[in-house]
Amino acid sequence: MEAPAAPPRRAETRLTVTSPEQMRELGRRLAGLLRAGDLVMLSGELGAGKTTLTRGLGEGLGVRGAVTSPTFVIARVHPSLNDGPPLVHVDAYRLGGGLDEMEDLDLDVSLPESVVVVEWGEGKVEELTEDRLQVVIHRAVGDTTDEVRQVTLTGLGERWATADLGALSA
Repeated sequence: MEAPAAPPRRAETRLTVTSPEQMRELGRRLAGLLRAGDLVMLSGELGAGKTTLTRGLGEGLGVRGAVTSPTFVIARVHPSLNDGPPLVHVDAYRLGGGLDEMEDLDLDVSLPESVVVVEWGEGKVEELTEDRLQVVIHRAVGDTTDEVRQVTLTGLGERWATADLGALSA
């Protein structure tokens, strides 16, 4: 009889963000933990701050070009201005299928040498790697100007098992 598979290794932290600038700053701090080969999956309601967080990641990684929502082009590559990895920013919102539909983007080719950030990637890119960082951003919905966001970062796999995600709240 085969032993049951070990549960996936994971690290998790929860943060409260109260402004767009704090979301960008979280992205800048998170960039310090990222390295080539990392997959970051962002999820949250429209307007939650996914692109704002990615903008901060780009600043922290020191990449070229303004990080904007790639909704209509699906993916943008931002080369590094230093010796760091490029940032591949993907918006999978308009893609209905799973990894098959994403294959044209060649993320499996880009991933080893890049930091790949995928907005709306749930059910679409998990097959790329067992090691990924899932970032879920919750905001109040409805007619509100509330800027408060609850951010949950969950690192999955060996890559994130020993990561100090709690340091991001500093």
